[in-house]
Amino acid sequence: MTIPDQLTLGRALAVPVVVVLFAWDFPNHAYWATAVFVVAMATDQIDGWLARRWNQTSAFGSLLDPIADKVLVMATLAMLIAEGVAPAWMVAAILAREFLISGLRLAAIEKGVVIAARDLGKLKTWAQALAVAVGGMAAAGAWSDDLAWWTLLVAVVLTWISGLDYARVAPRLLGAGGTEPRPIAPPGGEPAP
Repeated sequence: MTIPDQLTLGRALAVPVVVVLFAWDFPNHAYWATAVFVVAMATDQIDGWLARRWNQTSAFGSLLDPIADKVLVMATLAMLIAEGVAPAWMVAAILAREFLISGLRLAAIEKGVVIAARDLGKLKTWAQALAVAVGGMAAAGAWSDDLAWWTLLVAVVLTWISGLDYARVAPRLLGAGGTEPRPIAPPGGEPAP
């Protein structure tokens, strides 16, 4: 297992730590939970940079990386609902988009098409991470709940704009108008029926 893969795995393993730190009521628990979240999310940038620099991309890392990001962000958002700083409807809107686009990607994989992360998708991931960090600081009492609300609203809007961008390119990637691609003729033969 490469170092980038280990960092990705570490991010996935940080999920229960962040959840427990938010749930466990001790002095400054929200600060600790937010700090672990921020460090874990920082590894996303580091593992990608190292994988490209050292040419150590792997199937394991490619599969786990987006899952680790989503689970870490979604689990922490759920804890922020319990802390009273993240409105449930905003978190539900983010979750709905994530499920829909994950389903779209699975459909693409079944057709042998990999839908790569788009720039808007990367931007929405960092908008969500920033919203979670601000929400964590609001839960700790360092910042106002209003700042957390507005930051999360921006994340929701970017999340859905990004989702619509994926939906816009999906038909072209999956075949004209989203239909099955035309059969390819064997060498010297007619196309299959």
